[in-house]
Amino acid sequence: MASLGKDYKDGEIIVRQGEAGNCMFVIQKGEVEAVAESDGRELRLRTMGVNDFFGEMALFEQATRTATVRALGPARVLTIDKKNFLGGIHEDPSLAFRIVQTMSHRIRDLTDRLATFEEHCEPESPE
Repeated sequence: MASLGKDYKDGEIIVRQGEAGNCMFVIQKGEVEAVAESDGRELRLRTMGVNDFFGEMALFEQATRTATVRALGPARVLTIDKKNFLGGIHEDPSLAFRIVQTMSHRIRDLTDRLATFEEHCEPESPE
């Protein structure tokens, strides 16, 4: 029986920051990590597991990928293009709410992390 999705080996890149994107991904097996690259350094944004998704911003805007995502151990990932995504929302409108809810949670998490980072980087005031 053929399975949907593509298998990735440990460390294999699924999407690369800066690439054009036109689909999202759902993790069917294993774990992946999302990292942002800047000035030759990597910042781990999050790890994700079975039933988590990533790359959804590519369905809403014409922009490049904001992070690199790679497998943490063996993983299977399903690709969903815009047409299939819209069909899924037509069949189950609550899917759109879950996507927006997850995106909102990620924005809040990154905002909190940025605020914490800025607190640690504040220069000490001279006395």
